[in-house]
Amino acid sequence: MDQQRFESLKQKYSSVLTTIQQEGIQLEHLHEENGKLMIAGKAPSSEAKDKVWDQIKQVDSAYPDVNADITVDSSLASGKASSGVSPADREVEQTYTVEAGDTLSKISKQFYGEASLYMNIFEANRDKLTDPNKIQPGMELRIPMSDKVSS
Repeated sequence: MDQQRFESLKQKYSSVLTTIQQEGIQLEHLHEENGKLMIAGKAPSSEAKDKVWDQIKQVDSAYPDVNADITVDSSLASGKASSGVSPADREVEQTYTVEAGDTLSKISKQFYGEASLYMNIFEANRDKLTDPNKIQPGMELRIPMSDKVSS
């Protein structure tokens, strides 16, 4: 992965990433591949998904350097509505299912662009992790948003 290209794409599409947070979309993947920003996530409604696409088109109507795979999962909407708290008012975090060969450093690099921030993921998952070097495939990990990460 070209780190500079990834950071440049995240900067270009920062308003899209903000919209994803505000709409309560759960990000599954955010990385650079073959010069494109790859976004995958689950939206609580078609309206939320459409807002993300509207924002992508505002940034670049041709969007040649972004690939967004956003599906609608209406079960996410019930939790948002019943809480009475808008996604913008609470700390939005993502979840990630550990795959074979993953390490917290690798996951950290994928979500934050820096492997060294892996302790933020470990701390957010203290309820299920006792050692940052012992994660298992199939584990569902909470990924705190990078702008909430302490340096």
